[in-house]
Amino acid sequence: MPESSGLHDMDPGMRRDDEVRRKDGVRRKDGVRRDDEVRRNDGRLFSDGIAMLKWLWLSLFVILLDQATKYLADSLLTWGQPVPVLPFFNLTLLYNTGAAFSFLSDAGGWQRWFFIVLALGVSAVLVHWLRRLPREQLRMALALSLILGGAIGNVIDRIWFGHVIDFIQLYYRDWYWPAFNVADSAITIGAVLMIWDGLFGKQDHTAKGKG
Repeated sequence: MPESSGLHDMDPGMRRDDEVRRKDGVRRKDGVRRDDEVRRNDGRLFSDGIAMLKWLWLSLFVILLDQATKYLADSLLTWGQPVPVLPFFNLTLLYNTGAAFSFLSDAGGWQRWFFIVLALGVSAVLVHWLRRLPREQLRMALALSLILGGAIGNVIDRIWFGHVIDFIQLYYRDWYWPAFNVADSAITIGAVLMIWDGLFGKQDHTAKGKG
């Protein structure tokens, strides 16, 4: 009788061992592929984070512009005396102990430290958000950078002076909008851009993808 060979003639225990080794090899290959994919994703996220942190230059520009204009307003203007510029626009030096557009300015003083802590916390969140943002989300990056610059610009005033320097006053006849500054303007523009991106950002990305 001829000798038999092949898998069918192998001992059942040997066949099980061989099958286990093959499955282990497949699992190891799958694990290596997953590890490579994780490393690639981590590298891409790190690269995107570094790229998006470049937007902090815009925040720095907002801070410098805000502080420079406040210094000029505090040096050249007299508190509470409007300087007409246009039929709807005055330069009026005012000190605001509240939030943007004089919110909570009549509180008893606790709001100074509350807004300092709040602004610092929000700034930390915005930096982290910006670092995690995909590089194609330019509008959101612009929004976060403007809000960050405005928040830090105003918190500098609160720390040094205990109030925020406002000097831009818009009005129509006898109606006056609360005075504000460059930092408030940056925060407002950033908030509008953020809302716009939240409402229409996905549609814009879909349209670009189809294009």
